[in-house]
Amino acid sequence: MRDVRLLVVFLVAFGIIVGGGLAVSMLLCAVGPSTVGVAQPEAFADAEKAEPLPPVPEGLDILSERFRAVAKRIQPSVVAIGVSQTVEASPWPFDSDLFRRFFGERGGSPGGGKREFQRRGLGSGVIVSADGYILTNNHVVADADEITVRLQDGREFPAKVIGTDPPSEIAVVQIKARNLTVAALGDNEAMEVGDWVLAVGAPFGLDQTVTSGIISATGRRGVGITEFENFIQTDAAINPGNSGGPLVNMRGEVIGINTAIASRSGGYMGIGFAVPINMAREVMRRLVEEGEVVRGWLGVSIQPLTKELAESMGIKADKGILVNEAFEDGPAAEAGIKAGDIILKFGDKETDDANTLQSAVAWTKPGTKVDVVLLRDGKRRTVTVEVAMRSEQPQLAAAGRQPGKPAELEELGIEVSAVTPQAREQFGYEPGQGVLVTGVESGSLADRAGLEEGMLILQAANKDVKSVAGLQKVLKDADLAKGLPMLVRAGDRQMFVLIKKR
Repeated sequence: MRDVRLLVVFLVAFGIIVGGGLAVSMLLCAVGPSTVGVAQPEAFADAEKAEPLPPVPEGLDILSERFRAVAKRIQPSVVAIGVSQTVEASPWPFDSDLFRRFFGERGGSPGGGKREFQRRGLGSGVIVSADGYILTNNHVVADADEITVRLQDGREFPAKVIGTDPPSEIAVVQIKARNLTVAALGDNEAMEVGDWVLAVGAPFGLDQTVTSGIISATGRRGVGITEFENFIQTDAAINPGNSGGPLVNMRGEVIGINTAIASRSGGYMGIGFAVPINMAREVMRRLVEEGEVVRGWLGVSIQPLTKELAESMGIKADKGILVNEAFEDGPAAEAGIKAGDIILKFGDKETDDANTLQSAVAWTKPGTKVDVVLLRDGKRRTVTVEVAMRSEQPQLAAAGRQPGKPAELEELGIEVSAVTPQAREQFGYEPGQGVLVTGVESGSLADRAGLEEGMLILQAANKDVKSVAGLQKVLKDADLAKGLPMLVRAGDRQMFVLIKKR
């Protein structure tokens, strides 16, 4: 009986399978054999019949094309600057006075003393002359022992520092190379907020990186980066390594030197600052031609004239700079300016803020007489001030060396430098007064002429000497066979000496 039931179940299952198969076959025949085969081609046919995309508006790619053109124009002029500096540091983390106090010298570094390490850095620069002059930032090359410049084509050259100007954060270095592509320098005064710009450099060591953005602000001051600030602010991405690279307008002209970023993390956060090219160009001219940047001094202490302050002092003025002190024997005091005066105009510059006045005075050549418009007791008056040189004027590097570090003049047999703080304290020499002799080779021309270490060279060939670069320029044209007269100072005595080949 059990076998009969199994046979019945098997026959029913077989019938269901066979019947289902016949049903599917009949259904496919009814639909037609081409149903699956033609579905996909019909879909493509429908797509071909769809409305075509609208044509690309004429000029839509102009901006991209312009970016490409500007990048191609400026990139061959942009360089990567590698620097190395020897520093002393302890390799032992517990080398400190605190650990020595408790553990003695054993708490310090094993073996005692510090070791020398090579600190390396990377920045950017832009070629501005066929002679190999390159604009960059002061902080890129400051205190560097070696500087290497890498061009877009892969060539590398050692570079020397022509001069640095920390107050403006500008430096000039030079390489000896041929076939250099020189960047065109523009006019930052022609730029406005909203103009497109490109920033080019080597952020994080990535050479020839181009970023785009707009000018976010101009004349940005009070940032706290440098002493003399007049920055172009941009949102073009600027990161570590971009320092010294160019900020370029849409004509491919350099309108700024990228200098700093405003960041809490150390990376790009949408705010970067560039030194205007007009300022950088003037700094470069003075460094190359004169070896230093000498700035003017008015001899006043000033502060902004706020509305509240003006009202409290009974001053009826809505602009100007308040003088809170005129230094004794300073140019302003000698011209009759005193505390409480409001400076409205310095020369042809309206002084609406302290930075404008500071910059106007700083860029005035010492010895220049300038008309200053004042407001005193409610009345306008004009006084004439003879601008002096800033006594605290920092001496700038020349011929590839930092202030106080000697430059060797082999032909004369001497080493010279700018006036050092020690020489100023010991002999009363003033920075910018002359060039300090820091060493004399025995038996050299200078030694036979009577030059000694500690003397100050004031003139050479009847020309005033203000810097090492200035002295080198005179020596280049001098004929030592005929003799080179020098006016030197030793302490409080001055004398002429003659350096001559015999």
